[in-house]
Amino acid sequence: MKSSGLITDIVSSRKGGKATTGFTLVEVMITLTVLGFIVLMISGTLRLGITSWERGESTRDEYQKLRIISQLISRQMKSAVPYKIKTEQAEGDYLAFEGKAQKVRFISTLPMKGNHPGGWVYAIYDFKEGGREGGQLVLYEQRVLNKNFFEEDPGEELAVPLLEGVSSVRFEYYREEDSEKSQPGGWVGEWNAKEERELPRMFRMTILQKKDGKREK
Repeated sequence: MKSSGLITDIVSSRKGGKATTGFTLVEVMITLTVLGFIVLMISGTLRLGITSWERGESTRDEYQKLRIISQLISRQMKSAVPYKIKTEQAEGDYLAFEGKAQKVRFISTLPMKGNHPGGWVYAIYDFKEGGREGGQLVLYEQRVLNKNFFEEDPGEELAVPLLEGVSSVRFEYYREEDSEKSQPGGWVGEWNAKEERELPRMFRMTILQKKDGKREK
């Protein structure tokens, strides 16, 4: 009789209890929604980070190339010589140097191309407009071999593109003050050696890069 009562008490206590484990369908849906938002935010942040990294690497490579080319141009310009061209025209002999806003011509002792081992070279840096795709800075270089080289345009087979997709390239030349001519000193956009009778004291080049339709200096 005692054992039977004990079993009855246990069964009745189990029937009277309530279930407290498990999740409802609403709770599961809310949890999945929150997890979905978290995954979406993480993937978006990761994608943005990868894009920024790739853009940074590309920009770094472009500026590295720009820096190297600028240094090479600067070295060649510093090696410019006052090469005098003899002519039988009334204007007389003149220096082989002509500087414009987007083009400069001069004689240098430092070649940019490897196929000119020595001697003076005739160098031309010319910026060519390219429309929406951007322009390009082109180098023409050849040996000084004939007396009429400065009056002739170089062939396109000598063209070497240095920078592409560039918005603008501007050359400037520094003129010293001349009190006798009432001429102030400063940067000018053109230099005619036939009139100046000398080379500019300094040279400056400004490059505006084109990025997604915008200009960067």
